[in-house]
Amino acid sequence: MKTHHCEDSRTMLESEFDRQGMLEDWRHRRWCSAPRPRCLLFVVALAVVLFYYSVNIENSASEWRPEWWMQHNATKWWSVLKRIGKFSLTGADWHISPESEAVKTGQALEGSDAESQLLPVRRSPYIVAYPSEYHFIINEPNKCDEQKPFVVLMVPVAPHNRLHRDIIRSTWGGESVVLDKVVNVFFLMGLHSGEPVEQLEEQLQQESKEHQDLIQSNFLDSYNNLTIKTMVMLEWLTSYCSGASYAMKIDSDIYLNVPNLISMLLNAPTTNYMTGHVARGAEVRRNPTAKWYVPVDIYPKAQYPRYALGLGYILSLDLPIKLVAASRFVKAIYLEDVYLGMCMEYLGIPPTDPPHRNYFHYSPVPYNRCVYSKLVATTLDEHTNLMWIWKDFHQAGKAC
Repeated sequence: MKTHHCEDSRTMLESEFDRQGMLEDWRHRRWCSAPRPRCLLFVVALAVVLFYYSVNIENSASEWRPEWWMQHNATKWWSVLKRIGKFSLTGADWHISPESEAVKTGQALEGSDAESQLLPVRRSPYIVAYPSEYHFIINEPNKCDEQKPFVVLMVPVAPHNRLHRDIIRSTWGGESVVLDKVVNVFFLMGLHSGEPVEQLEEQLQQESKEHQDLIQSNFLDSYNNLTIKTMVMLEWLTSYCSGASYAMKIDSDIYLNVPNLISMLLNAPTTNYMTGHVARGAEVRRNPTAKWYVPVDIYPKAQYPRYALGLGYILSLDLPIKLVAASRFVKAIYLEDVYLGMCMEYLGIPPTDPPHRNYFHYSPVPYNRCVYSKLVATTLDEHTNLMWIWKDFHQAGKAC
């Protein structure tokens, strides 16, 4: 019965291909003249692809959302093709290129239009695995809805670095209400790459129960994956904290003056707003021995677009969904702050300078009560005791 079915299928295809003038080409291919397993594999593969296509069309959302994208994005098509032995998809194997006006309004293409824009590229250590299907292992999905924060402080930190988290909780991260505005702090992390993994994961679960401020996703937590960490942060903000007015990504080795931050944001734009220490005309490092080296084939321009340095930058909460959408059309490089600048350039939204140039410092500022009373954020020297600074700064008496 299977042989007759295959022969009937060949007769039908011959008739169809003959009408299109392609019979000879098709005969050279001889799909069904191959051994039965190959013919069966082709039929099964075609059925699987058609099934995925029909499911995507049926379930297409009327309005694009990152959570929908994470479930129905184009990598799923590559997964199907991978399973039938045609393609492979790793973190640096592809990028997406054509522009779409929908992205600039926080929308994205769906269905076959989106899948058709995946373009294979040469693997490179300077490109990271994003977009991809990451999910949250530890999450606080309801905290923003319950507490309705004005600003959310997102602190990227290594899973094993409990000391930094506790210091932040005891200093600027412990200020939950400032100038009558609610402030939430979350620590964002990926998976630990060292030993002992199981013991650390148990400790993180316990820490999460104790503080309700951990967000962990299933990417490998490393320096070269900071872009993934940042984009996962934006996905989380869109899915679980879009009701806040602002978010600030801030490193764990930073001193943050939260009252000054709130005061600045009370007079800031509420849409298309990104600020921090804004770099202009930053040169691309072409020396292969340089820390932030990027080769010409990854980024051909001599200078990066305007971007806010990663020590601490602020976003209005309409931007995360737009940046996630733009990331589908901008090749993701490992320099996370530069990459956000590239996405902002794609959107046509340049980062904005803060109201005062001394608000953000990427070089450590020696501690002085008067100086610290006028800044928003500064990096700290590795030997600086943040707990001591915090206690001294908040003692009674005037700062200046």
